[in-house]
Amino acid sequence: MMPKKLTFDTLKSRVKAGEIDTILVCLVDMQGRLMGKRFVAQHFVDSAYEETHCCNYLLATDLDMATPDGYASTSWQSGYGDYVMKPDLDTLRPVPWLEGTAMVICDVLDHHTHAPVPHSPRAVLKKQLARLDALGFDAAMATELEFFLFEKSYDDIRKSGFRDLAPISGYNEDYHIFQTTKEEHVMRPIRNHLYAAGIPVENSKGEAEAGQEELNIKYDAPLNCADHHTIAKHAIKEIAWQNGHAATFLPKWHHERVGSSSHIHQSLWKDGKSAFYDPDAPHGMSDLMRQYMAGLIKYAPDVTYFLAPYVNSYKRFQKGTFAPTGTVWSIDNRTAGFRLCGENTKSVRVECRVGGSDLNPYLAMATQLAAGIAGIEEKLKLQPPLTGDAYENSGGAQLPATLRDAMVTLKGSDMLRAALGDDVVDHYYRCAEWEQDDFDRVVTDYEIARGFEKA
Repeated sequence: MMPKKLTFDTLKSRVKAGEIDTILVCLVDMQGRLMGKRFVAQHFVDSAYEETHCCNYLLATDLDMATPDGYASTSWQSGYGDYVMKPDLDTLRPVPWLEGTAMVICDVLDHHTHAPVPHSPRAVLKKQLARLDALGFDAAMATELEFFLFEKSYDDIRKSGFRDLAPISGYNEDYHIFQTTKEEHVMRPIRNHLYAAGIPVENSKGEAEAGQEELNIKYDAPLNCADHHTIAKHAIKEIAWQNGHAATFLPKWHHERVGSSSHIHQSLWKDGKSAFYDPDAPHGMSDLMRQYMAGLIKYAPDVTYFLAPYVNSYKRFQKGTFAPTGTVWSIDNRTAGFRLCGENTKSVRVECRVGGSDLNPYLAMATQLAAGIAGIEEKLKLQPPLTGDAYENSGGAQLPATLRDAMVTLKGSDMLRAALGDDVVDHYYRCAEWEQDDFDRVVTDYEIARGFEKA
């Protein structure tokens, strides 16, 4: 039986019965975080279910909630006005790990016109889904969530200056049942609470490093998939905190440790059947799938920023780490940027292995679709698959190696400007530029230790 969300009528009944007294009314910001308000449940079901408001700086801040200049959409000069938060009642769900609480995700609308704010993450994804619908296709997507659990709490780690970090386990726990048993006081409530919240969690497992976890959620329509990913990431942090631990989605928290990714599985469908599957074609790949994959590969550098949005994101792209460095594709080969899964079956699909654990799923999936649609529209030819070690293969194009490289490629991408709009590309270019500028002005511990005496 699939997990169930809440209908509005059921919510009203549960509020009336006193079972739910708080509603989290949330938007998704540029960083993929839930932002919003806690409503008295009775007020929400009486009137606030129609709309509420927020400051428009919520889609023009950084991780520290700073308000950089340079955004066309909002600024000190324009006075930081309001956006409308329009609850999407299809996203109503209980929040079982918080007492008496339910949640709804909002679309973000212009305060004056009530048109969608084009650079809001849900709107970016919805635009690509509309393009796909116009071509006669639906998409199915799934994201993998990788993260690390630590012995200490967020507060303890922050007060220590983020030094001497100790993962919750002492050794590589990839598929390790005994070690993950020791972590069930965190992972079991994560799985079960999310399932009770209407998110189709399939499993969790130990990943390829000490303290590293992976959560897998069943594939779904892209908007549902992005909602599931965002809520799960939020829940993981809250449930870890409730149990005295910290969870991080930083892609590379230590240079000697494995990084954390967020692989994206994707396929296109038509009339309930896979448009990627052709039983008479090599590997079961239809011509449409080959064009779509060729688009992903051709435009991988253009969309890398949306798969790796911070300076730290690029520390993950290293040889021999299961994180790709090139844009080649392969058949069930984890060294390549794109992996064919489900070869010769109706579940044939492509897995993008570029994305890190810090990606915003709405933006990442939207730009994957944009690249795939470009491949279909341009009728691109797919090159033969890589065999062997992709790290040693020099035939394919390389991914941007730094945030600076990725943001320059983003700014110059004609494909993304056509697909997303100039305003959206320029908005996220400014977001990337601020991250890079903020990093560039900081003197790191590494620089001091390396050069204090020796320079």
